[in-house]
Amino acid sequence: MDISVVVPLYDEVESLPELTSWISRVMNDNNYTYEIILVDDGSRDGSWDMICRLKESNPFIYGIKFRRNYGKSAALNTGFEAARGEVIITMDADLQDSPDEIPGLYRRITEDKYDLVSGWKAKRYDPLSKTIPTKLFNAATRKMSGINNLHDFNCGLKAYRKTVVKNIEVYGEMHRYIPVLAKWAGFTKIGEQVVEHRARKYGKTKFGWSRFINGFLDLLSIFFVGKFGKRPMHFFGTMGTLSFFAGTVLALWIMGEKLYLIAKHEHYRDITDNPLFYLALVAIVLGSQLFLTGFVAELVSRNAPERNRYQIEETV
Repeated sequence: MDISVVVPLYDEVESLPELTSWISRVMNDNNYTYEIILVDDGSRDGSWDMICRLKESNPFIYGIKFRRNYGKSAALNTGFEAARGEVIITMDADLQDSPDEIPGLYRRITEDKYDLVSGWKAKRYDPLSKTIPTKLFNAATRKMSGINNLHDFNCGLKAYRKTVVKNIEVYGEMHRYIPVLAKWAGFTKIGEQVVEHRARKYGKTKFGWSRFINGFLDLLSIFFVGKFGKRPMHFFGTMGTLSFFAGTVLALWIMGEKLYLIAKHEHYRDITDNPLFYLALVAIVLGSQLFLTGFVAELVSRNAPERNRYQIEETV
């Protein structure tokens, strides 16, 4: 099979007939073998009933229904697990992503040999409440991930080589950072393509400000797990050692100062009357705790079932 189109959706009953018809038309015009995987993320507007009706007239549609709303990341991860195509295309169900972009994205994967190609909506029709947080996230993600050639990490329209989606796990709000997950998994040939962004035709946006906070926390999680997931002692141990060392030096300085004043028969104050003493004490205690945290995390990591799971590109 050439292409699997994975479409996560939540309350998009009005757009589904037009979207699936449009995708099928593009596939047939280009003679692609394909499947359309519609993942209903707990919709309450009759989206699942519509999927069942569409399935009756289009055998290339495959529907998956969640019992409740889990989020876009869960829907994408489930769709990735079910996908059988050599190239996987993801797009949103609100018709703001154009299926006409599929052939171009497909060629970037098959002919240009990219692992992942992310769409870039250079001209957007979203409100400022959505575009401003997106710009901030993209700037922060480029800085932390080192993927400097992508303008929009969160664009729903993306193309993947099959091996990419089968070797990453998307959870929480991680769908915003799939290129970062792919890079940490060893898939470094990541490209970008300008795509059309259409004004929303049906329904309303699901974007909320809570996603701004969750997305930032997930970005930190990706950075930490990707860099220190298999060697947590390198992070906690280093921070703990530096903190303990700084506290010890400060404590020795305070004690040395007191002994010097005693030797000079000058007035001195008790160590506990010096505010720096408590700062040194906090640094020593915090350093010890960080070091022990790293030690425990290292033990957990060494006993994890996937501690020696690595990405192997090929064997001969």
